[in-house]
Amino acid sequence: MPEAPKPSPPRSPSSYNLSEKNRKALEFIEDVTSRPDEVQGRVLSEILSRNAHVGYLRRHNLEGRTDRESFKRLIPVITYEDIQPDISRIANGDKSPVLCSHPISEFLTSSGTSGGERKLMPTIEEELDRRSLLYSLLMPVMSQFVPDLDKGKGMYFLFIKSEAKTPGGLVARPVLTSYYKSSHFKNRPFDPYTNYTSPNEAILCPDSYQSMYSQLLCGLCQRMEVLRVGAVFASGFIRAIRFLEKHWPQLCYDIRSGILSSDITDPSVREAVSRILRPDPALANFIEAQCGSQSWAGIITRLWPNTKYVDVIVTGTMSQYIPTLDYYSNGLPLVCTMYASSECYFGVNLNPMCKPSEVTYTLIPTMAYFEFLPVNRNTNGATNPLSKPRSLNEKEQQELVDLVDLKLGQEYELVVTTYAGLYRYRVGDVLRVAGFKNKAPQFNFICRKNVVLSIDADKTDEVELQNAVRNALNHLTPFGATVTEYTSYADTTTIPGHYVLFWELALNGSTAIPPSVYEDCCLAIEESLNSVYRQGRASDKSIGPLEIRIVESGTFDKLMDCAISYGASINQYKTPRCVKFAPLLEVLNSRVTSNYFSPKCPKWVPGHKQWCNQELKQ
Repeated sequence: MPEAPKPSPPRSPSSYNLSEKNRKALEFIEDVTSRPDEVQGRVLSEILSRNAHVGYLRRHNLEGRTDRESFKRLIPVITYEDIQPDISRIANGDKSPVLCSHPISEFLTSSGTSGGERKLMPTIEEELDRRSLLYSLLMPVMSQFVPDLDKGKGMYFLFIKSEAKTPGGLVARPVLTSYYKSSHFKNRPFDPYTNYTSPNEAILCPDSYQSMYSQLLCGLCQRMEVLRVGAVFASGFIRAIRFLEKHWPQLCYDIRSGILSSDITDPSVREAVSRILRPDPALANFIEAQCGSQSWAGIITRLWPNTKYVDVIVTGTMSQYIPTLDYYSNGLPLVCTMYASSECYFGVNLNPMCKPSEVTYTLIPTMAYFEFLPVNRNTNGATNPLSKPRSLNEKEQQELVDLVDLKLGQEYELVVTTYAGLYRYRVGDVLRVAGFKNKAPQFNFICRKNVVLSIDADKTDEVELQNAVRNALNHLTPFGATVTEYTSYADTTTIPGHYVLFWELALNGSTAIPPSVYEDCCLAIEESLNSVYRQGRASDKSIGPLEIRIVESGTFDKLMDCAISYGASINQYKTPRCVKFAPLLEVLNSRVTSNYFSPKCPKWVPGHKQWCNQELKQ
């Protein structure tokens, strides 16, 4: 297997041999995609040989075996619940090789939820090298499509989130927080792809307001150097624009005077921003004129005129933000560069300037060992993304196929085996084979299994939503009212976006229901949702207050009629718990009689104390 491109020692931009680095990175991609099966075989052998004596593999009688046949015969395909006891042992301080021979350096908290809370994904120190490798491929790929990206900077809104320690003393935090706090990021050599307008100190500031304010201010001061803009998710970038809408007068004041707002109290941030901020009345006047105009259409290209594209994830649930991004960016290309998760970094988009609906990701076969479970279809031929993940029986496990055996147009659920101790783990992502790069398949991201609602990093499934609604109904009981039917959708026309529930009621009591009761219902639902949602509401402010819209009696009959008119089977129709199809939303919204919002944020405690109770007492 070829060695991954190694980071170069720090060099000044003038001595930076960009073309040589790009050439080596593109050659690496060509090589590993030309012989993916050979590379995958080597990766699996490495993982199994180095972890030969760990408890998990010994438990499944694989100790000392490194061949694919034994691996597939003896190791089960699993979900998080299957290894949760092992995770708990490590989190509680077990230093023995439970899952991996290398020490677990920290846990990465997945935004996918288990029992309503974050999952803890084990990782090891060397995984930072693999993540850095994937990042190092992005600029060489982009440079094939967009010239002279090394001549300017990127204005990216990057943030860290809260972290905690497990009872055994291991840090638990989101994967991007782990990366931004690592020496790989903080002490990175010069690279045009990570040459940002935001100083590290602003990115690493734990106060989200101070971080956002400082990053925007630095981006405005360096507006003519900005060649690309972005964030991790589309929702995060739109949130930055909304922040600018609210705070541009103060930002202009700082630029005009050259003095940073007293609201920014972090000493390291103040020092870093002071190296960039200078009195510039002309710039302040220009920003004031643009932001004070009646329309914000194309505000990105007006303030940052040299911007070539917007770099954000707009696949999956993030596609709901595309119209808003088009409005603010004047139709700039929306670029999705890479595909990654807490479990593993997967691959890159080799055609990044394509339309969002055509995004494909090529898995880099050195990152992990990949297998694929064909997605079941119902009698109408449609995928069933709401089927509950579960452990597979022996026959189903035999259906898993390798990276080079996938069929064009077929949909699969991704299964990974990682260097950090996940073995045949169901990630939960559904992918469709869209084509091939040499001998390596390229994938469209279809959906995250079980997720019905998502605004930002939150993921709410149908079962969780059902339980939340059930808890809220207790507030209606004293009034003799019940919810006969309900559905939901993620409303991203507001900034930030928010959950909307449509309720049809049966009113059996004579006492009118006060608005405060419906507001209590909204809050009860939010209190019942997982910690990722509650953090988004209470801390990150990335999700707006939940809304309940009461609809007329008979609305859900009309909804069924509409669905059938568009081809749904009358025999198999059931009320969808999440609605995305525009004609169905029109039916629901046309029959709303009143609406109510959650009156305050749900409770959220930093540190994820749940790790110290039920989950870790097993």
